[in-house]
Amino acid sequence: MVSSVAMIRQRLSEQAKFWRAQEYDNLELLRATYITHSFDRHIHEGYAIGMMERGAERFYYRGDHYVLPEGCAVVINPGEIHTGHAIRADGWTYRMFYPDVPFVQRILAEMTGRHGVMPVFNQPIIRDRYVVALIRRMHRILETSDSRLERDAAIRVALGQLILRHADDRRVPPIVTREKFAVQHARAYLRQHYAENVSLDDLAAQVNLSPYHLVHVFHAEVGVPPHVYLTHVRVERAKALLAAGQPIAQIAAEVGFTDQSHLTRRFKGVVGVTPGHYRQALA
Repeated sequence: MVSSVAMIRQRLSEQAKFWRAQEYDNLELLRATYITHSFDRHIHEGYAIGMMERGAERFYYRGDHYVLPEGCAVVINPGEIHTGHAIRADGWTYRMFYPDVPFVQRILAEMTGRHGVMPVFNQPIIRDRYVVALIRRMHRILETSDSRLERDAAIRVALGQLILRHADDRRVPPIVTREKFAVQHARAYLRQHYAENVSLDDLAAQVNLSPYHLVHVFHAEVGVPPHVYLTHVRVERAKALLAAGQPIAQIAAEVGFTDQSHLTRRFKGVVGVTPGHYRQALA
């Protein structure tokens, strides 16, 4: 006898559409239904912004767990570790887009005349029906409309209202301790040596910390251990090589994964689509 969970999953199927809007600094967009897919802990260099169309998603962010319900928006600040998985048998359907920091700063400068300010969102869940509707409308326009004027207006209105109503740029400059500097150095080293099989001893020697201490302070500062951060760096590099047209198997070896299946598994865990799907969006 087929269970109710199995029946629900038979009626639905996981699907994802991923594309780029090149005129907005290669803005990446995703419309997806996920049922069993689970996002690994990962980082975006820019913002991750979206809205839930159906269902709900549970995610880890800033040391806590949140639920993004239907009809609400989510904003993840740049460089913040987060995850994502379903909490219901029928999964969730959402729309996401990933603007980089300079693009968001330009939108803020257009509105306020203040340049070089990075908006920060202190709460990841946005329960503002007006802003949620603007985000959904903007996303649909960038998916279906060929009118540059309509597209330009939609993205400015949606991002502008999100920033004005929910962002906070009043941040206290962080204190740079010896440990924070060591973590910054370690991250830079991994970004330079991502294709190598770096050992913890080697990495610790680079920053003059013991391996045990480095793992502790790295996890405390970044939110993940060094090997997970290295996976993120490799995925980001793989995205650049996919855009350059290199074969996927060659990319896997070049960025440090054991084989193509290893790259595919980690790539989808971070990006939400396979490398092949991602490449199709670049065409």
